[in-house]
Amino acid sequence: MKIALKLEELVMLALGIFGFYYLQFSWWWFFGLFLLPDVSMLGYLVNNRVGAFFYNMFHHKGIAILIYLIGFFLNNEILKLIGVILFSHSSFDRMLGYGLKYEKGFKFTHLGEIGK
Repeated sequence: MKIALKLEELVMLALGIFGFYYLQFSWWWFFGLFLLPDVSMLGYLVNNRVGAFFYNMFHHKGIAILIYLIGFFLNNEILKLIGVILFSHSSFDRMLGYGLKYEKGFKFTHLGEIGK
């Protein structure tokens, strides 16, 4: 089952890349912004609760899709870019086993404990 989940996330990452292809940005934007959502981990400098909140806000695929759709309906390329980056990055992280975080610590995710 673990392989099937990783393959599913790989396909979603490919979908994000496919979505970026149709935006009016150079590819360096995709690669330059791809790791930006990880800045949300700075919330862990405050405490686990704040860290989990900000990490989950920037790694939630539903939020990424919502931002993209708002950009689509408003014909706003920047919002579509933000949505694609968040979606692609989240898929990549989940492919590596980094899921949404629980408040008890960074290594406790909805996909299981990291490093177990």
